[in-house]
Amino acid sequence: MSNAYNHGFRSVYRLNAHIVFVVKYRKQAISEPILSRLQEIFKDTLNKWDCELLEFNGESDHVHLLIDYKPDKPLSTLIGNLKTVSSRLIRKENPDLSKKYFYGKPYFWTGSYFVASCGGVTVEQLKNYVENQNSPKK
Repeated sequence: MSNAYNHGFRSVYRLNAHIVFVVKYRKQAISEPILSRLQEIFKDTLNKWDCELLEFNGESDHVHLLIDYKPDKPLSTLIGNLKTVSSRLIRKENPDLSKKYFYGKPYFWTGSYFVASCGGVTVEQLKNYVENQNSPKK
């Protein structure tokens, strides 16, 4: 992960988020080829949003994404789009998944997700930095 900051028209920022998507019913539906395809889908989708996939990995029932995104992108909307696009394409490309794991229903991910902001410093380090600023003299 780069320590460089991004520059917008009137902003300087670095926004990273750790996201976890879990397969519906916690079924072990992610094989190695599906995991690779999910990585491609997430990377392409994030590029369309002018965002970046920094890291990606997963297990048979969930995936982890570390993304870099812009402040003008609503994170919940971006996450919803990532889930919708990936679910639709994986189900389209693997029609047997629905029968095998999801009782013939058009599912792939659970309705929920995990997201946490992350960065290069801890909250404690940031608190100390802010507390130790030189306040203006009266």
